Amino acid sequence: MKNTDIEAIFLDHGNTLRFVVIDEVFASQARQELMRLVGTEEPQDVFYAKLDERWKAYRKWSIEAMVEASEKELWTVHLLPDYPHDKIAPLAGRLTRLWRNKDGRRIPPPETKRVIQELDRRGYILGILANTITETEIPDWLEEEDIAHYFKAVVLSSILKIKKPDPEIYWEAARRVGVEPSRCVYVGDNPNRDVVGTRKAGFGMIILLLSPEKLAKEPPIGENKPDYIIHQLSELLEIFPPRNT
Repeated sequence: MKNTDIEAIFLDHGNTLRFVVIDEVFASQARQELMRLVGTEEPQDVFYAKLDERWKAYRKWSIEAMVEASEKELWTVHLLPDYPHDKIAPLAGRLTRLWRNKDGRRIPPPETKRVIQELDRRGYILGILANTITETEIPDWLEEEDIAHYFKAVVLSSILKIKKPDPEIYWEAARRVGVEPSRCVYVGDNPNRDVVGTRKAGFGMIILLLSPEKLAKEPPIGENKPDYIIHQLSELLEIFPPRNT
């Protein structure tokens, strides 16, 4: 397939459009606010040790089943089942944001907006396809950055309830933009999940964004080998020329 045969480019979110930057003050505030909302009287280390254990169990189940829980189900069933459902359910969205913020700030590289604008200008349909536990963080960020209008579809596992590498999430993304899977490309960061899922879905191309350090440590091989490996988002502009010339 020629690169110009690609009509739609779907981008992952975490470690593709935004990266976690450690900010201890920001993370500490998130941890404390989460505990305040929940109303726990447990020591912070005890409370988070329990949550971490439950989170690992949820992740294991979710990956094996290729199913993502809604935010309400995540907190009322998996993470805080011992707290009153009526109290936790309305807080689920906020709790999810705080749970993610405890790891640090999520920051886009400086070139992100420029690359998105240029791919749009070159005639490509853009979308986001991501495994995520949050239902609102990504759409809110797109609006804050004034780039939401560049994306024809935003497909999130937390809303669709299925996750990569299930090919159905890729097919749903392709359906939403009205493009055959064979004329779609996916840009992700996880060789084990993103390459396999993209191939099963019949996408025309898979690209991995990997740091040189990660690539040297764990080079993708076999069925996990993508069509291209890039180190920064701007390299997409070298791969995809204008379609509208």
